[in-house]
Amino acid sequence: MRLLEERIRRDGKVLPGDILKIDSFLNHQIDVKLMEEIGKEFYSLFKDRDPSKILTIESSGIAIAAEASRCFGYIPVVFAKKTVAANMAKDVYEAKEHSYTRNIEYTVQVAKEYLNENDRVLILDDFLANGEAMNSLIEICNQAGAKIVGCGSVVGKTYQPGEKRIRDLGHDVEVLARVKAMHDDGTIEFE
Repeated sequence: MRLLEERIRRDGKVLPGDILKIDSFLNHQIDVKLMEEIGKEFYSLFKDRDPSKILTIESSGIAIAAEASRCFGYIPVVFAKKTVAANMAKDVYEAKEHSYTRNIEYTVQVAKEYLNENDRVLILDDFLANGEAMNSLIEICNQAGAKIVGCGSVVGKTYQPGEKRIRDLGHDVEVLARVKAMHDDGTIEFE
């Protein structure tokens, strides 16, 4: 997606530890117009899969999933929670997820009332690097007996194992901006 690549080149920052910081438009401050284009792109890639729900993980995936939902005719968005609140259902699916950027392991949860064997799930997230978050969402779908119709990521670091990991599990993966290298001078190369 050329528009996204241009925005990453212009506003993205390469940080130590192989981190691509794009929070000025994707996951801290959100460029809603760009998010609209991202939603349209995911729709064009997955429209023939007929998803009944979009599954993501809090918090960065929520805006992405909500915009994609609009394009799919406002199908429900379910997001896996990383923290347990007092009002969280007791009957949940859960999986472990290791955050690369925070170096923390989370137990992510989805209430069983929101995901079941009748659902056709499109999994969307902001980044695909090692595949930890997406793998945890796949595990939750497997626990629910839901059918995964596709996996999408806004940005993928193709030099890390995440995309291959998800494909090796038998899932179709679409990545909108495919980063093949990041350099200490701040330059970012795309496939």
